Amino acid sequence: MPVKTYWLEHAWLGTHVEPGVALETGSDGRIASLRTGVEAPPPGAEVLRGLTVPGLANAHSHAFHRALRSRVQVGSGTFWTWREFMYTVAQNLTPDTYFALARAVYAEMALAGITNVGEFHYVHHAPGGAPYADPNAMGEALIEAAAAAGIRITLLDTAYLSAGFGKAPDHHQLRFSDGTAEAWAERVSALKPRGHALIGAAVHSVRAVPADQLGTVARWAGERQAPLHVHLSEQTAENEACQAAHGRTPTQLLADHGVLGPRTVGVHNTHLTDGDIALLGGTTTGTCMCPTTERDLADGIGPAVRLQHAGSPLSLGSDSHAVIDLLEEARAMELNERLRSRTRGHWTANALLTAATADGHTALGLADAGRLEAGALADFTTIALDSVRTAGPLPRLGAETAVFAATAADVRHTVVGGRHIVRDGSHTLVPDVASALSESIAAVRG
Repeated sequence: MPVKTYWLEHAWLGTHVEPGVALETGSDGRIASLRTGVEAPPPGAEVLRGLTVPGLANAHSHAFHRALRSRVQVGSGTFWTWREFMYTVAQNLTPDTYFALARAVYAEMALAGITNVGEFHYVHHAPGGAPYADPNAMGEALIEAAAAAGIRITLLDTAYLSAGFGKAPDHHQLRFSDGTAEAWAERVSALKPRGHALIGAAVHSVRAVPADQLGTVARWAGERQAPLHVHLSEQTAENEACQAAHGRTPTQLLADHGVLGPRTVGVHNTHLTDGDIALLGGTTTGTCMCPTTERDLADGIGPAVRLQHAGSPLSLGSDSHAVIDLLEEARAMELNERLRSRTRGHWTANALLTAATADGHTALGLADAGRLEAGALADFTTIALDSVRTAGPLPRLGAETAVFAATAADVRHTVVGGRHIVRDGSHTLVPDVASALSESIAAVRG
């Protein structure tokens, strides 16, 4: 990667907006130097006008759910009726169709300023449950799709072994299951990290992994110091079923089997008891909030403020991709809390951007990303300050403008590892992202 200098008209440096910043990238794809007070672009520098922030981290994604957008907004229903539509799309995936769909979805993410995605991946096998010739063909398709779209990926390979407490997988779920956690661990151990990809683990949920096998997944992640994610207390029905089966909450069950800890992230964490919040905070288990999906599925509003105060770091995800817009996820987390509490200002704009950047990358195993500083990965994105949504405020209020007014449509540039992936609102590797989405979704819609 050639050394390159970028001149940032305005840059968010974690605590404030700084005008006139020269950022030099090294041949290793990292930020080599950062100089402030540079009033004009240095000779030969690439000019990024607007507000440049670290690349956004989408900490929770199911790429194939993008094919459900709008289709599941027809009529009414619940999470459980939504799930039936999801199963239909899942049955139509092959390694080739999943590559095409994920490439388009990850390109859409790049257009939205996302430089790293945590893919919570559970569609492992062929319909009916038979392994592909390469048992990791579906995971490899996702890793290659991220490369083709120019972003990083943490593949959170997911153990999904049962249909519920004491229930074998149903016919929809056979292609998700490896049979046992030991078989899951054997398969996922063959996946190897590479320059743009890390391999992590996930427990789909306490209903989908028998309690006596939770420890196997946790040990696999622990031995590799890998991220470990889990859908946690998304639905009250799951909480009630867990209490009936085990006499404790899902959080307590995970704690009993060694799943919680600083490398673990609970996704949603919506319906928690006071004891659950204390357990998650006390173990510094993270929380990934996905507000656009949580409101789309009528799941509820999770206690994000209380979780963070208890010691649980916050990250953000677009989950089912009702929209792909991390700025909207950040905004929604604050505005949801305002609606519930009828008070304003639970997080500053700086804190919300931190959840979308540095803390999101840490949740995905990349503690050296999400900051504009020397030595960090050269991943950053530029948001227009002169669009119809963002024009007017003073540039020093750029963080507030980005979080409370801008949308993904205001992203002008995305740079990953020093390489320009989105330039002036156009993807440099996927020339027509909208057509790629239309064609790949049509192939799996059913």
